[in-house]
Amino acid sequence: MIISQGAEAILRKENNQLIKERISKNYRINDLDEKIRKLRTRSESKLLEKAYSIIKVPKLIDSNDKEMKIIMEFIEGEKLSDNLDKFNSKKRDKITEEIGKNTALLHNNNIIHGDLTTSNMILKNEEIYFIDFGLGFFSIKSEDKAVDIHLFKQALESKHYRHFETSFENFLKGYKKHTSNYKNIMERLEKVEKRGRYKSKNP
Repeated sequence: MIISQGAEAILRKENNQLIKERISKNYRINDLDEKIRKLRTRSESKLLEKAYSIIKVPKLIDSNDKEMKIIMEFIEGEKLSDNLDKFNSKKRDKITEEIGKNTALLHNNNIIHGDLTTSNMILKNEEIYFIDFGLGFFSIKSEDKAVDIHLFKQALESKHYRHFETSFENFLKGYKKHTSNYKNIMERLEKVEKRGRYKSKNP
């Protein structure tokens, strides 16, 4: 059963498994398209495997870079983007602090999610699962970690604007508790945001 079809991939659910198949791009040269899809399939598999030992993510079951497929555990739960605003403040604060903690733990291991939004998080049995590492990569750079945080901040501001400030404060609280590089990453975040403001003023 197809549950989602985006620009990058088709997602199918079979029993308790999620099958992600990267689709070809007609505008790319065939050889280049195949190379890119293979690399991204391999990269996402490695990220999932590594992240699984650190935080809650779907378990990698199989990966085939010839067929551009990844088979993983299907996480049945509440999509945070649809439910975060419905929770009471105590539960919402706890969840956003937990997201900060999980992000810090990934960053401590040089994993950049690449699309850190509540659409890519699921609440199952009161635990947060991060999903979709399709845009993720490994990096030691504080800049890349700051951009990850900036993306999450933007996602909160646009999707969960009613509770944006307290939610982001709790995210940072969780992040700070679980990283030794907080000051440096916050300095990079400030620079990332300044660049963003400059671009918006000078299109």
